[in-house]
Amino acid sequence: MKKILIINGHPDKESFCADLATTYKNGAQSTKSDCKLVNLIDLNFNLNLQYGYRKRTELEPDLLQIQQDILDSDHLVFVYPTWWGTYPALLKGFIDRVFLPDFSFKYRNNSLLWDKLLKGKSARLIVTMDTPKWFYALIYKNPGHNSMKKGILEFCGVKPVKISALGPIKTSNEKKRQDWLNKVEKLGQRHN
Repeated sequence: MKKILIINGHPDKESFCADLATTYKNGAQSTKSDCKLVNLIDLNFNLNLQYGYRKRTELEPDLLQIQQDILDSDHLVFVYPTWWGTYPALLKGFIDRVFLPDFSFKYRNNSLLWDKLLKGKSARLIVTMDTPKWFYALIYKNPGHNSMKKGILEFCGVKPVKISALGPIKTSNEKKRQDWLNKVEKLGQRHN
């Protein structure tokens, strides 16, 4: 049985992203999967990695718990909106504070290479956006997708990382949103 960790990176718990995260969880739980949903806004932590990697910033209890949840999980699901081409500051701060050296990757001594410490895990990104998907890809070159997939998760060994981009949200109607919710529920049922 897969252990799934769903991380809602939208700071508003009444957002469409929150609905998508809950719907994914419901789909996964319908297959008796072990599933946990975390709304980042509920965690108590400082968004800033104050000293970078020069000096250790102690992790708050909520971040220690989420690190253990990540280690215990087989599949990670990140749900978040695209804001200014990437993701909200809440999610960026979370990544800065949680995906640290010696937890998610380890630099090798006297080398440009690194060890990927989260191998064996897969991920799904469920991303909402107001920009049409074709425009985001063709004109902007998918900056948020590339950052999350390649610059963070694959850098740490998480593979495969699949992306579901939903949008444009601002011009969608209730029927379209329900279609997206149905699609996400099916992804949860397939643990995908």
